[in-house]
Amino acid sequence: MAIECLVLGAGQEVGKSCVVVTINGKRIMFDCGMHMRYKDLRQYPDFSLISDSGEFTSSLSCVIITHFHLDHIGALPYFTQVCGYEGPIYMTYPTKALAPLALEDYRNTFERGGEKAQFTSEHIAECMKKVTAVDLKQTIHVDKDIQIRAYYAGHIHSHRRPSRPDRSERAPTAQSAPRRRPTYLARLTHVGAKPTSIMATLAPGAFLTTLLHSTPLHPKVLGAAMFYAKVGDASLVYTGDYNMVPDRHLGAAQIDQLQLDLVISESTYATTYRDSKYVQEREFLKAVHKCVTSGGKVLIPSNALGRTQELCLLLDDYWERTNLKVPIYFSSGSTIQANLYHKILINWASQNVKDTHARHNALDFKNVRSFDRSLINAPGPCVLFASPGNLNGGFSLEILKHWAPYKENLVMLPGSCSNGIIGSKLMSAKIPTQIKLDENVKTDVRCQIHKLAFSAHTDGKGIMDLVTFLLPKHVLLVHGEKPKMAALKEKIQSELGIECCYPANNETVTIPSTHHIEAGVSDAFLQSCMAPNFMFWKTNVGSDERTPPILQVHDDRVGQGMLTLQNPRVFTQNELRDVLGVENHQVKFAHCCSAAYDSEVSNAASDWSPSTSQKNSLLQLLFGLVSGDFPDCIMHDCQKGIQVGSFVASLCSREECPSSNADALHFRCTWSVTEEELAWKVISLVKNVKLSREST
Repeated sequence: MAIECLVLGAGQEVGKSCVVVTINGKRIMFDCGMHMRYKDLRQYPDFSLISDSGEFTSSLSCVIITHFHLDHIGALPYFTQVCGYEGPIYMTYPTKALAPLALEDYRNTFERGGEKAQFTSEHIAECMKKVTAVDLKQTIHVDKDIQIRAYYAGHIHSHRRPSRPDRSERAPTAQSAPRRRPTYLARLTHVGAKPTSIMATLAPGAFLTTLLHSTPLHPKVLGAAMFYAKVGDASLVYTGDYNMVPDRHLGAAQIDQLQLDLVISESTYATTYRDSKYVQEREFLKAVHKCVTSGGKVLIPSNALGRTQELCLLLDDYWERTNLKVPIYFSSGSTIQANLYHKILINWASQNVKDTHARHNALDFKNVRSFDRSLINAPGPCVLFASPGNLNGGFSLEILKHWAPYKENLVMLPGSCSNGIIGSKLMSAKIPTQIKLDENVKTDVRCQIHKLAFSAHTDGKGIMDLVTFLLPKHVLLVHGEKPKMAALKEKIQSELGIECCYPANNETVTIPSTHHIEAGVSDAFLQSCMAPNFMFWKTNVGSDERTPPILQVHDDRVGQGMLTLQNPRVFTQNELRDVLGVENHQVKFAHCCSAAYDSEVSNAASDWSPSTSQKNSLLQLLFGLVSGDFPDCIMHDCQKGIQVGSFVASLCSREECPSSNADALHFRCTWSVTEEELAWKVISLVKNVKLSREST
């Protein structure tokens, strides 16, 4: 059966990721995101395309969320609590823990702007109760037909898994499990608060308790995941957002080499090839340093979760090395909560962060503090992280209104923004300019604009590397811009020979899938497979020519059979005739050739013909000539001819042969279709024979 992909979001655009895949009769929704450009129902996928009647629970087998960014999870509370979906939902443990913070931060930002969000805090809490958290590489059986498995995507807070866990991270035995709990309670106490108070603050719905309960099982990675899904014989991977390059607290994507019919891949930077991470960090720090040492303020629009922690690590380290005294702030209460999560769950950090934890928790920033609104117009330089990252409302937009008119200030924009939102307008603007913030408000922009080179998304090389590694039969591109997706499609098809497409929103594409058939085998076929098939070759060892080569023997057992589909079974060719009750039909070729007499014989009477004994002598002569080149040549007495393999040449009488004449003896040649090359070699030898009277 084919795989049908209904793209409800991120089709030829960045934002609102949502793809519904029908695979062997099962329907899986991958991601349920919102589009940050809109503030009405257009921000959500068109769920009516799943079910006209609104019966979403019976229409979907499950929902899978790859990570907690709003363009991948933002519509989930609306889909479950307003639209009424009650079926299974899967995401990783860290995503389940951090998603409520991201959703609540969005809702607060939205409502501070005077708008009413489409879902409430209660909707978020009730939605998360329906979620089943999964570990990386844990195979989940959604039902008897559907298997899913999460793989490390390296997109956001996902930290590189150590190659070999230490003793403290290994799965506990029944005896050791009770002793593991105080270790994590001690870490809770280490950050300066009682465990119970932190649980109450950070984990409404006991999400933190779930995380701590799961931590001792084996070392985890925190954040985004690719998901593998298999239904019957058909399988696919949905990548979500991923990164193929590690950084300070984030490893590269890791996935097994799988047999796949389809890979659905993001393509945000389909045609971009980035500089090294060192060059990107250097350019970022250079721009920030130049601004603050000139007395300017730096605004970094950034979501509370993800990029903020990465950039705080970078800036805090740089401030320590350069002894800068300029304050660094973050404005969102969610950022404070997110940082506490990272401190508590230090066991999930990158190996570099874990190695330094005994001396100093890298997430205890020495130069980063919380921001107060009274500091908006305070004199002097500073660096401020404010959400949301796309400047489409909230505190970051408010700060932009105050700081954008001054040329000494700097706005560091995120790596990508959806078309039409304020961040995107600033990226393409020629400074100085005016930016329209809403229907009635414009603001002058004279400040410096710098685009962040850091991105949690892979670049064009990373996409090609992943597709080359997995080698699926088909690739479907989402989460990208149409011209860039078209270029990447051509590259995948021309360089890898893999079919690729990039459907628009609300389009359905059909992908052929694998269908395996279980078949029995006959005893005769099994016996034929057991026949040895030896191959010999010599291999030189070292560069010394005096060392004799080693003889190597290889035995590839090969069986040739025929498959019947009505009752799948493999037979040998000879058995198949009996099974089907048919006669054996052979396709043969026929040709008339001649061996010419010399001139003496040619001048004889036209009615002369060799006697029977002379014909036998002639066949003996031809046999001698042919057998020199074909040692397998045998005499075929009953047919009065010679035989080499399936090739048979027999003498024609004058009465039977319409081409008969006194100048030559004619042969009727037949052979099977498989030995045509051999036949023409024998015919060539026969034609070159010159017969004399003595020979006949």
